[in-house]
Amino acid sequence: MSAHLRKRSLILSGHDTSVALEPEFWQVLEDMARAHNQPLPVLVAQLDTERRPIQSLASFLRVQALLWLQKQSTPQTPASSV
Repeated sequence: MSAHLRKRSLILSGHDTSVALEPEFWQVLEDMARAHNQPLPVLVAQLDTERRPIQSLASFLRVQALLWLQKQSTPQTPASSV
């Protein structure tokens, strides 16, 4: 993973904020947004509503990106037909 961070400015709950993440995490978040057919700022705002106040936004986004990747790599069990 690269050592440099990319900072992006977003508006969350009506407040300007900036988040610095490694480019690889931004790429996964962009993939997540694309998979949900929504712009990246909308996805981040939605995820932010699930974050505990004591957890940093950057840390939370990294964990969400990791969880999403894990879910993508887990084989989905087809629904059984009855």
